[in-house]
Amino acid sequence: MTTNENLSIPDIARERLERLQTRNARIGVIGLGYVGLPLSLLLCGAGFKVMGFDIDEKKVADLEAGRSYIFKIPQAEIQAARSQGFQATADFSNISDMDVVIMCVPTPLTEHREPDLSFIEKTAKSTAPWIREGQLIVLESSTYPGTTEDLLIPILEAENQRGLAAQGKGPASDHGVFYVAFSPEREDPGNTTVARHDIPKVVGGHDAIAAELAATLYEGIFTRAVRVSTTRAAEMTKLLENIYRCVNIALVNELKVLSLRMGVDIWEVIDAASTKPFGFHPFYPGPGLGGHCIPIDPFYLSWKAKEYDFNTRFIELAGEVNGAMPEFVAQTVGQALNRHKKSMNGSKILMLGMAYKKDIDDLRESPSLTIIELLRKEGAEVLYNDPYFPTVGRGRHYNLNMTCTPLENLEQYDCVLIVTNHSDYDYKEIVRTSQLVVDSRNATKGIVSDKIVRC
Repeated sequence: MTTNENLSIPDIARERLERLQTRNARIGVIGLGYVGLPLSLLLCGAGFKVMGFDIDEKKVADLEAGRSYIFKIPQAEIQAARSQGFQATADFSNISDMDVVIMCVPTPLTEHREPDLSFIEKTAKSTAPWIREGQLIVLESSTYPGTTEDLLIPILEAENQRGLAAQGKGPASDHGVFYVAFSPEREDPGNTTVARHDIPKVVGGHDAIAAELAATLYEGIFTRAVRVSTTRAAEMTKLLENIYRCVNIALVNELKVLSLRMGVDIWEVIDAASTKPFGFHPFYPGPGLGGHCIPIDPFYLSWKAKEYDFNTRFIELAGEVNGAMPEFVAQTVGQALNRHKKSMNGSKILMLGMAYKKDIDDLRESPSLTIIELLRKEGAEVLYNDPYFPTVGRGRHYNLNMTCTPLENLEQYDCVLIVTNHSDYDYKEIVRTSQLVVDSRNATKGIVSDKIVRC
């Protein structure tokens, strides 16, 4: 990286910059979930000294013992990081020893589909007493434009013990400054086609020095850092990425429903359209949206837009279409059972897949949770099989207490419902041994059987 030579950098910031360039900086990562833990491992692999922070004592204990709690992260990676000096702790006083602190905490929606920034607030309040002059604080959590400036920075300034101020907002504090940036996470669980370090990293600083520090940090572990002018621009970038996907998924979901009525195979249509070498990018329908970002991020922007007296019609419509897909799947199951002269009430249904996408152990916002609830309301007995979830207990919006059912004796079920198309499943054998298969993922593509109902 070439440092901006026109930028006047104070000595304390220059020292941090040199520590980042030589990989001698100490990095603290707050939140050791699907974003924070992979990021910590990348930093360790690049030679940085990393300490992970989490309020979940079990996660801390697992990591300190060299154990992984995320399926796609092998235990060997944790143990390698430990040998490189990685530590995990729930003691936030260690923040004061860090050169950089990166916050990777959840930003869900409330029950009323409004932004829930409580995790950012609590993290900022836990961090603020321990920050020191010259530290770089980076927020990675997906959120609406203005969160870094209007929420994070005021808490850090009000509650730190040294009277520090964020550089770039008004005159510098007599007691010194710290630096703040926003860099949205771009994790894609289960993606094996793009290496994590090859995903460009967007960076927006609260001032030019913060941007310089953050870009230097991320260029130490990613092939490229993409600088934008402000933290707000960086926050909006992440929302645009996910709204783009949300709207296009809604489009193909709507076309799927129409195509089924017309007797057209939407999957065949998408494959054919994908042969066009320009102007088309394929998106695929499914039983509903899942994961932390796509079902949630658009509503962060639509909520914020109301402050500007602006109605985000595309976002609202896409949310309506995608939100209706679990109901469409449940209705299709009912119709398929009816054609087999069976009622939903009293039917025994085995659902294949709990994760929100194939080959991962991530249950966040999974449509499977809603589908189970809908089927149960109609009187069905619902069981599940998922190789990534031996049990499913309680989460923010569900309380299932279910145990994985073995994938055997499929003829005993009135319907086998494919919600997640895990690669481990033998779909030919599933169709052969089942009475009825409802496929919401096109997992049975190429299999010809009158037992299959695709939706």
